Amino acid sequence: MEWWKFVVLIISSYLVGNIFWARIISRIKHYDIQGAGSGNPGTMNMLRNLGFGIGLLTLVLDMSKGIVTALFGYYLFGGAGTTASYIGLFTGGLFCLIGNIFPVFYKFRGGKGAAIVYGMYCVANPLLGVIIFVGGFLFLLLFDYASLVSFFMISIFTIYEAYTLGLMAPGSNIILSILLFAIFLLVWIAHRQNIFRLLTGKENRINFVSKLFKSGKKRLLMPKKERRELKEQKKEKKEEQIQKEIG
Repeated sequence: MEWWKFVVLIISSYLVGNIFWARIISRIKHYDIQGAGSGNPGTMNMLRNLGFGIGLLTLVLDMSKGIVTALFGYYLFGGAGTTASYIGLFTGGLFCLIGNIFPVFYKFRGGKGAAIVYGMYCVANPLLGVIIFVGGFLFLLLFDYASLVSFFMISIFTIYEAYTLGLMAPGSNIILSILLFAIFLLVWIAHRQNIFRLLTGKENRINFVSKLFKSGKKRLLMPKKERRELKEQKKEKKEEQIQKEIG
């Protein structure tokens, strides 16, 4: 494997990880996502504060970062399911995750990267990705803790990939083992505050069911004219807030 491919993959994946769709979307909507809720520029904070639709959009866009970097690494090292191609896949995903958690353009203060890792694993095993997504959705409906869903999905994926790639057997590829372990460890480290809050019973629920149906019900019941007026009022309030901050 040529060294220059690793350099290109690592740098490009890290820079992709520095793209924060939550920040971009909230800026378009004149909303400071880092000053709301948990302050995390990620899917669940967007869902809590801007509704289900925006949260889902953020999830898909964040997943796309993991998908793009994993595919790039996979095909950069030949594709075809070889060991080298999987090393490329997980290297791309790992450094995209590092770029997301420690972004150089945001003073190394970033997100938690669960959506990126999920996107990466969907490239490694699309069918399992669909199954785990459904399982994660049901898990969220039952327990209403986003962090638990992240742990559940990432743990299942990591264990399954380690098993299918033969990393639990003697003589397995050490590079693949290190990459998978590093990804798994980084996700847990990024969620360390959530783990502490879960253990102490202080973790916030996201009220997923109400977020899922509340916004849609309001739109159905509200006349078009009132929706337009409400939108204008929100826009004016945001502009007033921006002017105060500038002043």
